[in-house]
Amino acid sequence: MRDTRESRLLLVLLVAIAFALITVDIRGGEDSPLDGARQAAASVFGPVEDGVASAVDPVGNAVAAVRESGDRRDRVRRLEEENTKLKQKLGNDARNSARSAELDKLLKTAGAGQYGIKGAQVIGIGAAQGFSWTVTLDIGSNDGIRRDMTVINGDGLVGRVTTVGSSTATVLLAIDPDFTVGTRMEGSGELGFATGRGDRSLHVQLLNGKARIKQGDRMVTFGSQADKPFVPGVPVGKVVRVDPTGGDLTRTLQVRPYVRFSKLDIVGVVVQPPRGNPRDTVLPPKPAKPKPTPTVTVTANPSATATSPAANRS
Repeated sequence: MRDTRESRLLLVLLVAIAFALITVDIRGGEDSPLDGARQAAASVFGPVEDGVASAVDPVGNAVAAVRESGDRRDRVRRLEEENTKLKQKLGNDARNSARSAELDKLLKTAGAGQYGIKGAQVIGIGAAQGFSWTVTLDIGSNDGIRRDMTVINGDGLVGRVTTVGSSTATVLLAIDPDFTVGTRMEGSGELGFATGRGDRSLHVQLLNGKARIKQGDRMVTFGSQADKPFVPGVPVGKVVRVDPTGGDLTRTLQVRPYVRFSKLDIVGVVVQPPRGNPRDTVLPPKPAKPKPTPTVTVTANPSATATSPAANRS
């Protein structure tokens, strides 16, 4: 249709008629004079509407499925997050359980040696002052920590305090090459000096070159004057190798430390030394030697196997 004056008038007229019919239909309600026409239109266009609805329904179903799929993804994501949190909680519980066991062991060691300790946690590895084997603790001068205090854990000697801040302290580990501590052999009491060698065994030099030492012998700290930097009786390690003397005045040993320095976590700083030297009482009990299996020897009784003269006569 061309855009003419007549066509515009016709369009305006049709719009006016449509509004008038709508008004009449609304006011008439169920008794509307247009109800018959509406039913006729429904019978004509109903099948077409059903066909269109049938064609549209799969699309609507697909949209609903996508929405439902999105909801499932959200639920799966929430479940995964909950599982992750649960795993973290379980991991934390396991870690707390391990720390509790470490703390119990530390308290038993401190009790055996009568050491007054201040518990601490390792919060850093390596110090700012160089390439030393050190760790940082979460306690400092505010907690009564001073320089040259002995540091232990449940296994034995960890090191000594070298630097103290208000809330942290640096510990030089016993495996550091600049670390030296006086030692005393269990039982014999032979004295020596242990020096760290990094991740290798401790190097111990006994003052007595003729001392009888064997693999498996144990040693503790000898102690320092005024108990600084070392208190006596702290387990140091076990002999894994005895070097030949070669006519030297001293004897050299290789000693595996009791402490596992790669797994340090809970430690104790000795803030009060023992009243007396605990000597070897802090060392762990030696494993019991296996009892020999009793052997039974069975011997034949000659009298039981011999034939009596009466039996021969019969």
